[in-house]
Amino acid sequence: MPVLSVHNLSKSFVERTLFSGVTFDIEKGDKVGFIGVNGTGKTTLFRILNGEDEPDSGSVFKSSDISFGYMEQHACNHPERSIYDELISEFKYLIDMESEIEIINAEVESNPSAENIAKQTALIEKFENAGGLTYKARTRSALIGFGFEEKNFDIPTGRLSGGQRSKLSLLKLLLSRSNFLLLDEPTNHLDIASVNWLESFIKDFKGSMLIISHDRYFLDSVTNKTIELEHQKTMMYKGNYTEFKKKKQAYEDSLKNKYENDIKEIKRIEGIVEQQKRWGRERNFITAASKQKQADKIKAQLVAPEKNLETIHMRFETKRVSGEDVIIAENLSKSFGSNHLFSNVDFHIRRGERVFIIGDNGCGKTTLFNMLLGREAFDSGMVDYGAQVDVGYFDQMQSNLDLNKTALDEIWDTFPNMTETKLRTALGCFLFKGDEVFKPLSKMSGGERARVSLLKLMLEGSNLLLLDEPTNHLDSSSREQLETTLQNYDGTMLIISHDRYFINKLATRILELSENGVKEYLGNYDYYFEHKAKADSLHNAAEKSGDKKPNEYELEKQRRAKERKLKNDTKKAEALIEKLDGEIAELNETLQSEEVVSDYEKLTELTATLEEKQLELEKAYENWEQLTSE
Repeated sequence: MPVLSVHNLSKSFVERTLFSGVTFDIEKGDKVGFIGVNGTGKTTLFRILNGEDEPDSGSVFKSSDISFGYMEQHACNHPERSIYDELISEFKYLIDMESEIEIINAEVESNPSAENIAKQTALIEKFENAGGLTYKARTRSALIGFGFEEKNFDIPTGRLSGGQRSKLSLLKLLLSRSNFLLLDEPTNHLDIASVNWLESFIKDFKGSMLIISHDRYFLDSVTNKTIELEHQKTMMYKGNYTEFKKKKQAYEDSLKNKYENDIKEIKRIEGIVEQQKRWGRERNFITAASKQKQADKIKAQLVAPEKNLETIHMRFETKRVSGEDVIIAENLSKSFGSNHLFSNVDFHIRRGERVFIIGDNGCGKTTLFNMLLGREAFDSGMVDYGAQVDVGYFDQMQSNLDLNKTALDEIWDTFPNMTETKLRTALGCFLFKGDEVFKPLSKMSGGERARVSLLKLMLEGSNLLLLDEPTNHLDSSSREQLETTLQNYDGTMLIISHDRYFINKLATRILELSENGVKEYLGNYDYYFEHKAKADSLHNAAEKSGDKKPNEYELEKQRRAKERKLKNDTKKAEALIEKLDGEIAELNETLQSEEVVSDYEKLTELTATLEEKQLELEKAYENWEQLTSE
């Protein structure tokens, strides 16, 4: 039986309809992803479900034992409270029970009557069943899981950044007594480690959830159903985001095929009708009328497929080709006073690579970018750019935009030589059409400003892109367009991102940044996650057995040295094969000459040499196959 039933909801603002006829059911324990492009009304629907807004029509039925929890209800409104006290306040009912237990314990001590002992036993049992023995540990674990260091638990919430307050509000919601959670972009402001903790929590959560998110990897991990809001309607699919994409495509294909077949059938029947009318006999008119009814019945049920929603169209092209070596960084370090960010940062990025930098929030990823761009001084180390490297930068804070300008002026002032026609066409490709080009950037959403920044970046024609969280503020459709565009880009990329789906699609290499430097993983996010888990498992096993913990730096040096040797050996093997191929070709050509054919001794000598070279070539191929299979 559904714990939440939504029937025929509709909502409009002025002349714009957000949605109508919205109908769906959510069962107990369902974790439902709620997706749709920005501005379709997902958050408005949440506010209706939570009772903060009223629909124009329709109804919401919820089970009597359902208690909704919505993040805005759990905001941090006590700036003087410490981080720890703010979060543990969600367990006030347990804290109050503890006080009651202390009182009854004192009463039992002074008057151990049967009534007092029974009251004490019942209260302790209730306290334990409600999680009283673990709530303090859960509070501590949740804070650490979300990246709050234990030494900072006493910091007042009023001193937290906006992102930190959002994280704390989310934690309060997760630890509340609500059994139906409405989560609106819960992974915003979270690093990968915190998202992993959140995923574990959601998987263990016994209640139901409706989750608005553009984080496709997250949705794949935690949801069992997906609702899409598109064309002012909702459609529910069983399965996570990836399964939804497959089922939606299959559904749209079937609708399109049925529509096309129905059109063909209508034309075929109407052809018969015309033919019968031309014959002009009474029975022909009867047949024509019957066939026309048949065609009209198909027309009445005809459903034309919805037009695909407009998406951004971009194409990143380089104005020139860079050298093979693009960035070489050696021994970079950075601290701000006593706050040490990182040291011993070394990496070498070559042309065409798609390298991602990941790490916990606050580890210095954006600072590292600013050092590479010359905006921040090094404490130590050096950065060397290769020949003909043109750097393009996407700033997640969008500080390169003048918010007093319109979209049109921002692009035109940056590229004054563009004609208005080309400029309007470019803006149209990024969904700025008509009067939208005159909208001030200050009044745009984060997603709209991100599109302006991406357009500027595209028009620069750089051959090295430094992208700092480029998918933030973009909906799923725009993220997929960006992925496709970057997959076809022939330049080099260095990207900061916590979007694991995005990393999986693009990464050829991952650099994990920590205070001790960077650790390299030669693959995408799944590769990184698998190999990091194995390494962590080995370290934990070594610590439990009392063995000395492996020196990660030395192990990494050995692995890199082995990779370099393998690469060099492979190149040498390929060069030898090429050399032997050339020598064999020359010998074969010589053996065909009349001078050699008529000279028995020379023919015998060259034939023996040819056999030796062919044997060498076979061994060279065997060696090359062995090297390339390692």
